[in-house]
Amino acid sequence: MVGVLRDPDEAPALAPHPGLEQLATLIERIREAGLPVQLRVEGEAAPLPAGLDLTAYRVVQEGLTNALKHARAQQAEVLLRYEPDAVEIVVSDDGCGETPATDDGHGLLGMRERVSVCGGQLWAGPVEPRGFQLRARLPLTEA
Repeated sequence: MVGVLRDPDEAPALAPHPGLEQLATLIERIREAGLPVQLRVEGEAAPLPAGLDLTAYRVVQEGLTNALKHARAQQAEVLLRYEPDAVEIVVSDDGCGETPATDDGHGLLGMRERVSVCGGQLWAGPVEPRGFQLRARLPLTEA
């Protein structure tokens, strides 16, 4: 942002932020990269406020990217569960179950912060007998 303010001649093009409407495209890209992904949707899809929609998309993106790059997974599953007052996102894989480590502030730490700002909760960790799961619960109203 500071760079944009300093040099307006080089401002990046403004594009809409991705949301759950672009989930099929994201999943297709992950499949094309070699990881089979199943998508399940439970409940009636509800439109999300822009910030929550972006956060939900980023949770799925982070989970699938980690499964593809770090987990050595053979398959992954994305579950979107719409509840009356929240949406739950679960990204599971059958990989090595290790927590991906990053030092760049993105990854799981950044995701935890993003979910928290929206008033949600995030859990991430290995699951038995093998694999990793990223689970977020986001209230349908922004914090």
